[in-house]
Amino acid sequence: MSIRTNAADIVAVSVSGHVANPSFSGLPAEPYRLAADGTPFLWPTFGGIVYNVTVGDSAYGWAGDCIHPSVSIAHANENKNRGLNIFACVGNQAMVMSGAAKGARGVVTGKSGRFSDQVIIHFDLETRRKMAVGDHILVRSEGVGLALPDFPTIHSKSISPALFDLLPKKAEGSVLKIGVVATVPPHFVGAGAGLTSEGGSLHIQSTDRAELAELGLDKLRLGDVVAVQDTDSRYNHGYLRGAMSIGIVGQTDGPRAGYGPGMTIVLTAPFGQLGCYSAPGTNIATLLGLVK
Repeated sequence: MSIRTNAADIVAVSVSGHVANPSFSGLPAEPYRLAADGTPFLWPTFGGIVYNVTVGDSAYGWAGDCIHPSVSIAHANENKNRGLNIFACVGNQAMVMSGAAKGARGVVTGKSGRFSDQVIIHFDLETRRKMAVGDHILVRSEGVGLALPDFPTIHSKSISPALFDLLPKKAEGSVLKIGVVATVPPHFVGAGAGLTSEGGSLHIQSTDRAELAELGLDKLRLGDVVAVQDTDSRYNHGYLRGAMSIGIVGQTDGPRAGYGPGMTIVLTAPFGQLGCYSAPGTNIATLLGLVK
């Protein structure tokens, strides 16, 4: 279904970063983290080039802590990295500008990191095998400022106009409904609550596996489109009865309390103008034609 947007007025501008190396806190801090039950663990975490986790794969079951599929980038300058993180939008085109994979093209699939510090980009496996930490990646950022004139209370967040057009959706009176794989109840919202909604991720807590399964959230895949009930993400992520947000699962589960699959929020509204309906299989790997 076609919905009017101001896409013709959106400014497309370049932002860039370099393939990020996974990192840990400096010594004397130990590298171990604690699982929800207090068990220490040492697993790979976000960042770097990930060769065997890709958008479309399960968000669960990996021996990793909030892994980003494919490639994560960041800018060494903190202020410039903030610009990269805010302006890059899911669905934006990216290009490798240096190294053995120079000229290869990818697609932004999420934003994440501890404090909105990395952008996640999909490249096919052949390209990933040629890439190296430090390779320069250019993103054609387009999407910040996207508005829906017929649904003025709906705010877009980190979504390209092209991806918005591809989302399954239908208008029912004054309500725009988005097709989703699952709905996340507000008590499952974890890490990211209270932080800015312009970048980074909002996590689905996954410690209670029984309820996770009861809600069907244990079947989520990277790239799935989901709804988040009673969550207002216009400025910061927070609870608001009657609000709704739409997110895209961008990173895997992790064993820490308060964490689980991380979502990049792409649409949000405070008072019921944004709704959802069941659309099994709705995943950006299919919508964007991403090749493994």
